[in-house]
Amino acid sequence: MGKKIDEKSLLRIIIAALVIVIVGMSIYLIGGQKYSFDSTVNDVIVDPLEKQQKHLKYGFNTDDFEIKNSKVKRNQTLSTILDKYNVGPNVVHKIVKKSKDIFNVRKIRSGRKYSILFSKDSLRVPEYFVYEISAKDYVVFDLHDNVNVYTGEKEVTYKRKTVEGVINSSLYLAMQDAGTSPMLCLEIADIYQWTVDFFGIAKGDSFKILYKQVFIEDKPINDFEILAAVINHDGKDYTAYQYNQSGKLGYFDAKGQSLQKSFLKAPLKFSRISSRFTNRRFHPVLKIYRAHHGVDYAAPTGTPVHSIGDGKIVKKGFQRKGGGRYLTIKHNSVYKTQYMHFSRFAKGMRIGVRVKQGQTIGYVGQSGLATGPHLDFRVLKNGKPINPLRLESPSKNPIKKKNMQAFTKQRELLDIEMNKGLEKIAESKTLEEK
Repeated sequence: MGKKIDEKSLLRIIIAALVIVIVGMSIYLIGGQKYSFDSTVNDVIVDPLEKQQKHLKYGFNTDDFEIKNSKVKRNQTLSTILDKYNVGPNVVHKIVKKSKDIFNVRKIRSGRKYSILFSKDSLRVPEYFVYEISAKDYVVFDLHDNVNVYTGEKEVTYKRKTVEGVINSSLYLAMQDAGTSPMLCLEIADIYQWTVDFFGIAKGDSFKILYKQVFIEDKPINDFEILAAVINHDGKDYTAYQYNQSGKLGYFDAKGQSLQKSFLKAPLKFSRISSRFTNRRFHPVLKIYRAHHGVDYAAPTGTPVHSIGDGKIVKKGFQRKGGGRYLTIKHNSVYKTQYMHFSRFAKGMRIGVRVKQGQTIGYVGQSGLATGPHLDFRVLKNGKPINPLRLESPSKNPIKKKNMQAFTKQRELLDIEMNKGLEKIAESKTLEEK
């Protein structure tokens, strides 16, 4: 009887021990899983690789090298630069040979930045030479025995910005006064070249622009992308909204009409109107009053002149007592344009040649009867001269009906973003004044 009781007691003890072991293992496993989960979360939040990337330059961990930054001096070549850092001619020869199809070392230019990456020890051996082709692009020359050459790009970020201003003298200066890069006006001129005559921009005209600007290493670069804009010229708003239609980016007005037209507003850039269309103008050479059925654009000799539309050259010649070197282009059954006083014609310009809108056809000069370099530009409609500044041009490829709803929504969002951005700028200026 006692023996049996001992066996039962032993069985109970074994079962209790097993329960304790199982419970203990469960607690341990649950606790372990919980700890593992928390550890994973912490790794995501504080990623050591992310910390390391903060010290990267040209794809290298800067902590591993001693880096010397400099600029190419006048008349310096790859050979003279590397010789300064004790890189022998044999290595330079290998580099030149290896980089033949990657980067032409003869294109190294004075003023461009470069960096030498040295080993971080007492020997201070130059291991890499990095030349900045542009603010964004660079080429790496591996100076080790196996010599390698490859190109790379710096990380690019984009910041959306808004700007507005009133023109007192020129769009260029107005943008400068508004605190943005005046180079932005080049982008604006390209977008509005069919709709706004920037030679006619006057005091009191204004602009509002929403754009993206490229930043590299947290520094702004003169690389812009216009998202939306409003140019108020002569009391009329000219709107532009970026929209991707059928895989092609374009700019459209508020009604969905493309800003790209059959004819450009002007045949050249960066000039001024020195004489307008009139039936009675005092000729500066002949000293008499007579009709001037064109627009004169004063510009430096050699300024490129572009065809305002697609067409075919039907006349080419020289008028000693008139328009000097000139071209006439037939665009369709209704319109022809004439370009006079060229210093020279562009290559390949001859009767019968077809030209494209925006193609360079000649260069400003003062051939013929002229007192200074300028372009005399004329438009003929059904054979009769009309004022080029009043030439109306039909729109190309408007927003398709099936895309109109999506375009309208995007236009409204761009308007909201542009106006909110301008409100913030206005508030900031008000606070500064206080």
